[in-house]
Amino acid sequence: MSLYLAIEGVDGAGKSTVCRALADALAAEGRVVRVVREPGGTEVGEQIRQILLHGEDMTPWAEALLFAAQRAQLAAEVIGPALERGEVVISDRSYYSSLAYQGGARGLGIEAVRTVNELALGGVIPDLVVVLWTDPETALARQNVIDRIGGEGAQFQREVAAVYEKVAAENPDRVVLVDASRPVDEVVAQIMELIR
Repeated sequence: MSLYLAIEGVDGAGKSTVCRALADALAAEGRVVRVVREPGGTEVGEQIRQILLHGEDMTPWAEALLFAAQRAQLAAEVIGPALERGEVVISDRSYYSSLAYQGGARGLGIEAVRTVNELALGGVIPDLVVVLWTDPETALARQNVIDRIGGEGAQFQREVAAVYEKVAAENPDRVVLVDASRPVDEVVAQIMELIR
């Protein structure tokens, strides 16, 4: 049975680590798992990733539309086909990141950003969104590489976190906050229970 799972959270929350551990746990149960990342995951997406994370400053809408563009390519080229084959797709970020970062923290409006992304995705949206919930200051201190967006500072990340909290409260059947201050194995065990 296919499943599209997105792992979300502020910069430094541990998304990549949890994605890898979760993929291992699901593969151990015999599931075919594909892990993707945003921005990126395709040749087009990786080129856009370079611009978004390491390029020059840009307007909030240019940023939002570039995220939507790489996401459209990833959904059409990788995620949609994997789901059709019955695979589990674990995504390190999804369009929920754009709701939080561009819609909320950049001030573009959550619904405006949602509309653009849902048009771009053509119905390929996560079945379950897990937000790794952690204190933004703690998360920022854990970052290995600080990119253009991750370097915006603690107040920006607090605004991002507030949107994740709001979206989770409004969509409890799809978006779940998980305490990421615990050991990775405990976080993964809780996510596995949510999947079941």
